[in-house]
Amino acid sequence: MFTGLIADLGSVTALERNGVGATLRIRTQLADQLQEGDSIAVNGVCLTATGVGPESFQAEAMMETLRCSSLGALVPGSPVNLELPLRAGDRLGGHIVQGHVDGMGTVSQVREEGAARVLEIETAPELRRYLVRKGSVALDGVSLTVSSEDEHGFAVSLIAETLKRTNLGGLGQGAKVNIEVDILAKHAEKLIDSRG
Repeated sequence: MFTGLIADLGSVTALERNGVGATLRIRTQLADQLQEGDSIAVNGVCLTATGVGPESFQAEAMMETLRCSSLGALVPGSPVNLELPLRAGDRLGGHIVQGHVDGMGTVSQVREEGAARVLEIETAPELRRYLVRKGSVALDGVSLTVSSEDEHGFAVSLIAETLKRTNLGGLGQGAKVNIEVDILAKHAEKLIDSRG
């Protein structure tokens, strides 16, 4: 489990496709906190470290992960948001993020609004039903608050600290982002549906 508070902005050094998915190699200052077998969220996708070096790690992404997320589009030099899993006793500063991406969205507009940068995201109806104004959403693993929503998607407002510490500041119109909706909303829907 994660919180959506990014610990490091890493950099892809390699992405090698194979018959079962892809191997990613990522440079990060978090490498000294990782061991083989540890979980780490990469742009909001929970992966397992399969190799750890002094300043980098590698992880495998299966075909399903590449289909459901934007990881397959990464290239050497791509910045990636990284977060280590929550430990017992840690603060839950963002919201509960599982690292199980529900789908992707497309940045439809980027605009400055006072001190904030607003990203408008188009997404599929099956994800939009879980989004509410002032509710939580994870974009590329970053815990954010939905500032508005409509029939096409939703918007988030990014403060300067988020722009500096994550890859969201570099997104432009047409960029794909990983979306994980609030797990509590999905559970609530299932409970209500089960009651008829």
